[in-house]
Amino acid sequence: MNLTGKHYIGHAVSADSSDTFHAKNPATGEDLPTAFHEATSGEIDRAMSLAAHAFNEFRHTSAERRAAFLEAIAHEVEALGDALLELTHAETGLPMPRLTGERGRATSQARLFAELAREGSWVDARIDLPQPDRQPLPKPDVRSLMQPVGPVVVFGASNFPLAISVIGADTVSALAAGCPVVIKSHPGHPGTCEAVAQAVVKAAEDCGLPEGVFSLVQGKTNAVGMALVEHPKTQAVAFTGSLRGGRALYDVACSRPHPIPFYAEMGSVNPVFVLPGALANGADALASGFVQSLTLGTGQFCTNPGLVFGMKSESFGAFISASAENAAAAAPSTMLHPGIHQAYNAGVVRLRDIAGVKVAGQSSTEADAAKAQAAVYLLETDSETLRQNPALFEEVFGPVSTAVNCQDAGELEEFANKLEGSLTATLHGTPEDLESHKGLIEILETKVGRLIFNGYPTGIEVCHGMHHGGPYPATTHSYFTSIGTRCIYRFVRPVCYQGWPQESLPEELRNDNPRKIWRMVDGKMTKDPVA
Repeated sequence: MNLTGKHYIGHAVSADSSDTFHAKNPATGEDLPTAFHEATSGEIDRAMSLAAHAFNEFRHTSAERRAAFLEAIAHEVEALGDALLELTHAETGLPMPRLTGERGRATSQARLFAELAREGSWVDARIDLPQPDRQPLPKPDVRSLMQPVGPVVVFGASNFPLAISVIGADTVSALAAGCPVVIKSHPGHPGTCEAVAQAVVKAAEDCGLPEGVFSLVQGKTNAVGMALVEHPKTQAVAFTGSLRGGRALYDVACSRPHPIPFYAEMGSVNPVFVLPGALANGADALASGFVQSLTLGTGQFCTNPGLVFGMKSESFGAFISASAENAAAAAPSTMLHPGIHQAYNAGVVRLRDIAGVKVAGQSSTEADAAKAQAAVYLLETDSETLRQNPALFEEVFGPVSTAVNCQDAGELEEFANKLEGSLTATLHGTPEDLESHKGLIEILETKVGRLIFNGYPTGIEVCHGMHHGGPYPATTHSYFTSIGTRCIYRFVRPVCYQGWPQESLPEELRNDNPRKIWRMVDGKMTKDPVA
């Protein structure tokens, strides 16, 4: 694995600018050796133009070739071995066991989308047969399916350098759909991005795919990201990051002469509601699980639980006390980069200094600022303080959460109504609790994308049923997911064929159903050929 610090424009490397930047080791503050070049407008144009040129051929490749490409990507990434993980560890401070698991998630995800592409029913083929004798007007033959939109720009996420970055779900789902991808590398782990890009380029060459099906550009400035979103060849964008950054790019996408879909996953407070039945068997196990979720990945998960609601009682007080003890026992750990660390510390101070908020528990070991370490904090407040301080509803990215003592079930519903959109909401309780808190559940169904019962929001299963999205500001499009197989639908659009001859239709819409996929024929799901 040889890092160049250059961009991958199709199969070629490029470095037109002398403007460079370095990744930092967050645990030491030292610059890592490779200098990465800032992308120029010319390089961005070449990458997007190559992608647009490759699109027509790539969208017509067989599902089998796209599946083989995704499987080759997974193989090439695995072939990088521990050298990739060691590089990512140096750039992010994430521990090796976590990175080993994340690599497995990324490669398994690529193979999952290979299976999806190969099976083929995801195209949602629909056939309405003609009725030439229908009165007063004949019914035409109408058929439709999903087709790829064109070149997709993907922004690598800081907190998942392997699973939500160069070969994350955004990339592999777009490729599975038949869309070329141009990656905006994350400046926090540019070496990791380049190493994985090398693997993708090799897979594309080995599979004989058109040059431009994949490119990667580096950049630390906002100008690079803006230029990619503004480029007229870009047809869709996927982004995971901050609310401020996502909203700025979303506004650019919407203000283009021809607006494009911009799928952003941004801020989320992920509330937890502890109902009375959950506390009947004691608070210790519940508190242990909560703090484990809060501290997972140094709290740098988009599903990190930032607010905990319960009705003031001796048992809820015991849960807070037990959680505080677990927080005290949790050692500080290094955050992804100094910028996130500084923002976390400022956020904790902002919440802690609100009158009526107290520190219930915090890491007993002092955090080392030189290593960008974050201490764990559990804050505590009451319903009136929350009512008077909307800032308590805002996400602070890192291992801090605020427990709120509510007076009754009515206040639980009141605060659920005041929540902004989130990716998740968690309820701990019994089936009887769910029956007696139907009003709360009905509110949360309008506020989040995923409801968890007696579990925790961190740790997302990559599967067909997963929905990782939510109302704004959690995402810009609450009906789309960025994890799970449904995320492919961000990069396709329905195309309808009316009255077309069989030989000119896409395979998936022909009467004989040569791919043997599930289709809706006159309103009924079937794999049978059309008679």
